[in-house]
Amino acid sequence: MQTSTVYDSTLIQLPKVFNEKGNITAINNWEGIIPFTIDRVYYLYDIPGGEDRGGHAHKELEQLIIAASGSFDLMLSDGTTNKTFNLSRPYYGVYMPPGLWRELHNFSSGAICLVLASEKYEETDYIRDKEEFKRYKRNIENAFKEIS
Repeated sequence: MQTSTVYDSTLIQLPKVFNEKGNITAINNWEGIIPFTIDRVYYLYDIPGGEDRGGHAHKELEQLIIAASGSFDLMLSDGTTNKTFNLSRPYYGVYMPPGLWRELHNFSSGAICLVLASEKYEETDYIRDKEEFKRYKRNIENAFKEIS
């Protein structure tokens, strides 16, 4: 059960090793750069012009979203507040705790969205309807109020 808000998401600068022949960024589980252990890596690419991705939330999954190439906007919502990140550099990523709605918009030509995830794919972790997500968040908030 997560009470995350958009303010719990954060832009993380990844290590960038400069080389005149081309730069490299490496992410290792043991370095503590991201606040979870990576269990799954996937990427989105060849997104047709004008198409959006995402449009869902996760109950438990944590993610780091990176524009490995090109650019796109990542819009996050906690059911009350929205926050948008423009990702356009491969050495920056947005940490997303569980319990946030996400939408990806405005993909540039050739954009690649790289996602590092804390868990393997599990359909039961997804909330794919925004109204259902808002109800889920209200239920969590009410449960925490009762405990307090």
